[in-house]
Amino acid sequence: MLSLTVEQLLVSKGISPKKEHLEILEARWKEMADLRGNLDGIKIDDADIALKNIAGGDHVE
Repeated sequence: MLSLTVEQLLVSKGISPKKEHLEILEARWKEMADLRGNLDGIKIDDADIALKNIAGGDHVE
């Protein structure tokens, strides 16, 4: 799988970040990828999480 760098992704969207900002963004990108880990082989039901906001739904029925 070919993955884009943060810089390539931003440039493709017409955004030219400063070098110091790019370093911060790349570090955060790596942190998120590390947190995501490797999901190959995991059951999708175990990884699929959704949050749902129900107006006035803070009561128990």
